[in-house]
Parts: sequence; C-alpha cells; structure tokens
Amino acid sequence: MRIHWPRRVFAQVLITQLAITTGVMVLATGLFLAPFSHVLDDQAMRRAQAIAQTAAADPELARNLVASAPAPHGPVQSTAERIRRSTGALYVVVMDTHGVRWSHTNTAEIGHHVSTDPSRTLAGREVRQIDTGTLGRSARAKVPLRDAGGRIVGAVSVGIAYDSVHGLLLGAIPGLLRYAGAALAVGVLAAVGVARSLRRRTHGVATADISALLAEREAMLHGIREGVVAFDRKGRIRLVNDEAGRLLGLDAGTAGRALDEVLPPGRTTDVLAGRVDGSDLLAVSGGRVLVANRVPTRDGGAVVTLRDRTELELLGRELDSTQGLLDALRAQDHEHANQLHTLRGLLELGRYDTAVEFVAEVASEHRASAEQIAERVHDPLLSALLVGKAAIAAERGVALRISPATLLPDAVVDPRDLVTVLGNLIDNALDATAGRRCAEPFIEVDLRPEGTTAVLRVSDTGPGVPPDMRERIFAEGWSTKCATDSSRGRGIGLALVRRLSERYGGMARVTARAGGGAVFTVVLPEALAPERLTREHAPCPAASRQLTATGESP
Repeated sequence: MRIHWPRRVFAQVLITQLAITTGVMVLATGLFLAPFSHVLDDQAMRRAQAIAQTAAADPELARNLVASAPAPHGPVQSTAERIRRSTGALYVVVMDTHGVRWSHTNTAEIGHHVSTDPSRTLAGREVRQIDTGTLGRSARAKVPLRDAGGRIVGAVSVGIAYDSVHGLLLGAIPGLLRYAGAALAVGVLAAVGVARSLRRRTHGVATADISALLAEREAMLHGIREGVVAFDRKGRIRLVNDEAGRLLGLDAGTAGRALDEVLPPGRTTDVLAGRVDGSDLLAVSGGRVLVANRVPTRDGGAVVTLRDRTELELLGRELDSTQGLLDALRAQDHEHANQLHTLRGLLELGRYDTAVEFVAEVASEHRASAEQIAERVHDPLLSALLVGKAAIAAERGVALRISPATLLPDAVVDPRDLVTVLGNLIDNALDATAGRRCAEPFIEVDLRPEGTTAVLRVSDTGPGVPPDMRERIFAEGWSTKCATDSSRGRGIGLALVRRLSERYGGMARVTARAGGGAVFTVVLPEALAPERLTREHAPCPAASRQLTATGESP
C-alpha cells in the first residue's frame, strides 16, 4: 500500500515538525553519547594512572623490589594486592627493569614477562591506554618505579576493568533516553498545538488550494470595479486594489503605512478609518463621489469597499436638470395658457388693438429676460443655466436676480465646472428660501472676473447658516434636510463645490447676509483664459437691471 503525502496544510506541518523533532533528539542523543564514551575511557585511564602513581610513590615498594626475589607470597606481591583490593583495580602489576612480573592478580604469572611492551615506561615515561592483556581488555596506566636516588628500578602497571567502564556508559543511557523521551514528548505536544492552531487559521485548506485561492484572490481584487482597502488592527494599510488606488490616488507603496500619512484630513479619511459610523457613507475624493462601507475582521482589522458614484451623481444631476427644465416648461405652459385665455377673451370682445398690445408686451418681457442674462453673462452654458433656474425659482415663488455688478465675459476655461458650482449654490439657496414666509423671497447671483480669477457669489433670504455650522456644511454627507426617498445626493453638492474650488487653488465660504440669509462665495483662480479676456469687449451697462421671476424690473 502506497503512503501518500497529506494534502492538508496542518497535517503536513505536523508530520514535518514531528520528523524534525525526532531527528533533532536522535542527533542530540548520539552527539552526547559519542563523547561520553571517550570521557569515561579517559576517566578510567586517569584513575589507573593515579593508583599507579600512588603505588610508585611508596619507597618501601622500590626497596622490596630490589632486595627480594619474585614470589607469590613476597613483600612486593603483598603490597600490590593490598593496593588492588583497596582501590578496586583489576590488577596491580610490579615489574623489574627486564619486564618480569613481581606481582600479579594471578600468582601463576609472577616471574613471567609482561604481555605488553614496557620499554616506554622503563625509559621514564608514563603511559595511558586501552589495551588487552592476560586479564582481558582494560583501561591501564604504567608509571616508572624509582628508588630513593631517583634511579628507575622497575615499573608499576594498574588496570581498570573495561567492563565497568562500559557498564557506566550503559547505565547512563536509560536516564539519557528518559530525558530525550520527555523532550520529544514536549516537542510533539508543541507540534500538535501548532498544527491545530494552523488548522483553525487555514480552515483545513490543502496546500494546492491555498495557491489557487491566492491566485483567485489576486484576480478578484484587481479585477472588480469596486475599490477595496484592508487595514490591520493598528490601522495600517494592508492592501489596496487597483480600483481603490485609482479612486483615492494611492499606489502600492502605501502598504504598511498609516492612513493619516497617505490621505489628507477630512471626511474621506474619517470614513475609511472607521471614525464615522454607518453604512453606504458618502465621501468625496479628488472630485469623485464615493460610497464607502467598512466591515471589521476577526483579527481586529477592517476591510473598506468603495463604489464610484460619480457617474450616477452626474446622471442624477442631469435628471434633476431635465426635471427642472420640465418644471420650467410646465410653469411656462401654465403661464402661456393664462395668456392665451386672456388673448382669446380680448378677441371675442372685439378689442383687437388691446390684444395686439398684450401680445407685444408678453413677447417683450420674455425677450428682455433672456437678453438681460446674455448681456451680463456671456458664456452660453452659464446664461442658459441662469435662464432655466429663473423659471424654476419663479415656479416656487422665489425671484432670481442678477447683481448689478455682474459681468462675466466668454472666457471661461471649463464652463462645466462653473455650471456645477453655480447650479449647486442656486439649488441650495432655492431649497433654503422656498416656502419661507418672507415679504419678497429672492436669490441674487453675482458673477465677476478679477483678472483670470472668477468670483461667484450667491446670496439668499433664507434662514442663514449658524457660525458653528459654516464649515460643517461643506463636509460630505452633511445636510440639514430630512433623509427621504427624494433626498438622493443630499450632502454632496456643497462638498463638490469646495473640492472644485480647492482643485483650482481657491476657496469656498459662507457668511451672513445683511438683513438675514446667507452669502456663499466661491473663488476660482485661473478659471478664465487671459488671451480670451483681451479679445472680449463687453459693453459696460449704463444702468443696472434686475431679473425677477416675472421678468419685470422691480
């Protein structure tokens, strides 16, 4: 039966850790036992050497060796046996200068030549070695034996049974194995714990699946049309996909950095950082309207998804413009119907001259309204916007006036930006003014150039803006209106106005109007083309005129 390598990550890690732990313990045990055997051999030889040195230091032994003959019951044999029994040595052999034994554990060997070469010892050198003799293998040491005059008269050889040394080694192995087994058990438990933790973290996914999931994750994150920004528990950016980089102006180098380091302070940063609660939160970044949702993760971090609603907002505003045009047409239709009814009555009454005068007056009023705007605002898009907004304001009972100081030449670099700014300011003023009980509710528009800078000012007779809210109203998502189904895009208009002004290097602010109401001022540097300004020769009006809801001068 074939043994297959497991596919699960935790199983692979467990087997690998067990193999490594077992291998390390076996290697460590082997590395300990190898020198331990040599240490025991050296200790046995040093012990034999110490016994031999002690015996050779006895002057009585040297005198007896010189004065007596080798005999089983001689003084040399007696002294050597006493030393052997007291030290537990295997043997204590005393020999003369010819290598003849004068003592031995086996008395039959007395008088015979030693089995190993004693020449080095008899030459005055001490010898330690593991060797085999008549009594078997032993750890032995040989020391020269000197008389009182220092002359070598023989040698003392002491042996320690090698079986005892080997027994010490074998006796140490069980204890060593117990320690190794305990260490191995701890290692196994640690490996099992790590494997279980890894299984929980990887949800039991196989290694091949991890690679596939990673590839699918990269393809999904960088292929979807929604921005994704991931944060760790400390608020540092962990991941930014391509769409989020495009929407927020971030690059791959922002990973690992704090959000406040890569984005300027503002609502967008607060929404991404989780300092603003809620779902489908609106934010503006680089002129783009974004919808953000933040979802916390189990590790303490968070994932933020971003949807680009810029095109939807533009379509919505176009729809609003279309709806406004329809409202204006409906208002004009109502007005024209009344005028036609009047004209019909005059004709039926036979007052033909009065009917002709009435038609001429009505035509003159409408022509004068458009001509007054075109005379002061030369850009066709802006003048068309003002004509349409005037009709909508009239439908809602508010007069839209053009300031006497208004004179904007046809030199706007990007009229769409000014249309966005002016349209939002007028809509905001109209919402604030319409429906209020006021003797004469009106909105006044002032457009003028200051060099290449365009200054737009819209004032109204609404309730005004309290001083503590004059900065908050330019934040994304802030609105004083109720959250109803018809409040789509609320809290975005003024934020777009400020972002556009900042993009031009200008500013947007709100102040109080004398007599009540608010005045919104937007300054757009370099919004006018200098070469077109020099070609523009607009006549300065001799007298100021005002455009009212009915087209009459007040």
